Amino acid sequence: MNLNNKAILITGAKGGLGTFVTTAALDAGALVVGSSRSIASSDFPREGFTAMPAELSNSQNASKLVDAAAALHGRIDGLIHVMGGFAGGTSIADTSDAMLEQMLDINFRSAFYVIRATLAHMRNQGSGRIVAIGSKAGVQASPKAGVYGASKAALLSLIETAAHENRDKHIAINALNPGTMDTPANRAAMPDFNKWIDPAQVAALAVHLMSDQAAQISGASIPVDGAW
Repeated sequence: MNLNNKAILITGAKGGLGTFVTTAALDAGALVVGSSRSIASSDFPREGFTAMPAELSNSQNASKLVDAAAALHGRIDGLIHVMGGFAGGTSIADTSDAMLEQMLDINFRSAFYVIRATLAHMRNQGSGRIVAIGSKAGVQASPKAGVYGASKAALLSLIETAAHENRDKHIAINALNPGTMDTPANRAAMPDFNKWIDPAQVAALAVHLMSDQAAQISGASIPVDGAW
């Protein structure tokens, strides 16, 4: 894959999946702006990497991050929105307001804010790529993960609509829906689970969708849930 000198913003760049995505984009030659709540240039000591810490729970922070990333290289060719999180373990009847708001903030509102801000730049330049990391739970309901699944389903609807609305500006927008990924945190939380998804494969697909070779793929919601 060739992303030579393409300016790519990655949210959630430092984390279980984000680390794989950031490394894959750098390996492909991209100029990466990596953002997480806590991130430093020393986390990815590579040429072409710039760290921009940000907290994306409101539109102002998201706009500042996107504007800064675009100003750094004079454009923003791609956004990979990895940021997200899981909370669950309770039925809908027992789900608190706080958990509902947490899942909407982390999995939907943050995506809306950063995608909206990114589209302003991409529509002006007449091109771009956006990939959001959804979840298998967004298309297949799971007991005791109701608000998590609902927040990811809302994200997928947002991506499909954005893809339709921005075809006229040659902006390709897609979502990836992985199953349970093989990360240290997930291994520790689910020691008996045995159908792990390799995060390197999810990262490779996300980077491919940033490339010119994937320019005609848009509005897709792609499952990455293993050949079980």
